Amino acid sequence: MSSSDTPSGAPAPGGASRLTTWHRDLFAAITRWPWLRDLDENVAAAVLPVYDRHRGNIAVELMHGGRWAGHSLHAALSDLPIGFWAGTVVLDLLGKDVRPAGSRLDPAGALSAAGLAAAAATVATGATDWTVSDGEDRRVGLLHGMMNLAGTTLQAASLAARVAGRRRPAQALSVASMAVTAAAGYVGGHLVQGRALMVNRVATTSGPNRWVKAVEEADLPDGATTGVVVEGRQVVLHRAGDEVYALDDLCSHAGGLLSRGEVVDCVISCPLHESLFDLRDGHIVRGPAHHPQPVLPTRIRNGWVEVRGSQPRARGTRSTAGSAAPAEGRTRTRSAPTTN
Repeated sequence: MSSSDTPSGAPAPGGASRLTTWHRDLFAAITRWPWLRDLDENVAAAVLPVYDRHRGNIAVELMHGGRWAGHSLHAALSDLPIGFWAGTVVLDLLGKDVRPAGSRLDPAGALSAAGLAAAAATVATGATDWTVSDGEDRRVGLLHGMMNLAGTTLQAASLAARVAGRRRPAQALSVASMAVTAAAGYVGGHLVQGRALMVNRVATTSGPNRWVKAVEEADLPDGATTGVVVEGRQVVLHRAGDEVYALDDLCSHAGGLLSRGEVVDCVISCPLHESLFDLRDGHIVRGPAHHPQPVLPTRIRNGWVEVRGSQPRARGTRSTAGSAAPAEGRTRTRSAPTTN
């Protein structure tokens, strides 16, 4: 939810405050609906085991958008049915819903049909994204999906009425579909912009801008993985022989702690939705994550594993194999292969 000094459900201090907090209160109430909670649990119990059995399938990752698209396909596809159905309403208002001679479908009906075809792909990708959400996000996402299905059903009924030559009922059903779909879009906007669902959780992480002690070398033996906090940034460390790898500990997909996941052959698994990242360069091995993990340079100096934030390369300079080691002490440095 959006941050506010007023607790959820508490009276707003004034009329202006109520006008700016109603949406927070609305979604707080929605997530407490018992029927929605029960329905969410029942649907999840039926759907999630199926998803888990097929999560490694390349087709499932493509439904998310995966590492190739850089973001969820659902958000982009959702513009198509909304645009087509908005055009249907406009044509209805302009009286452009008259069938051409020899055709069973008027121009408005053609847009309605195109929107229904686009809605099929939108629903499929939205349902796939829903399987990798949790808690309040999943409940609100379920409501979003139900509203979209209602809007799609109304649009299908409108198209059927057009084909049957019932012009006025078709127009009324089209307007009702657009209204429900717009409301569903508002709920979807809350999930993305209010709850930060399906956004890159580490897009703005940076620092520390200097070498900082993270853990004693003796506490990170070969094969060990641990999570640390360095100057407010959560970092996961993994040691493989003489190499120490460091990534942002917060999964870019949904903020799960990678340090709680399993590591196999320098590939770490997010414990929330099982995205896989290569510890050596942060690239995505398997989704649903869309964004790679930021990599931090590491070095071992005087018995300590130290890290720092990736620094942008200066203009006109060539990349080097790491920072110069200081004269005193024992230092091994590993540079990050990517910048953050």
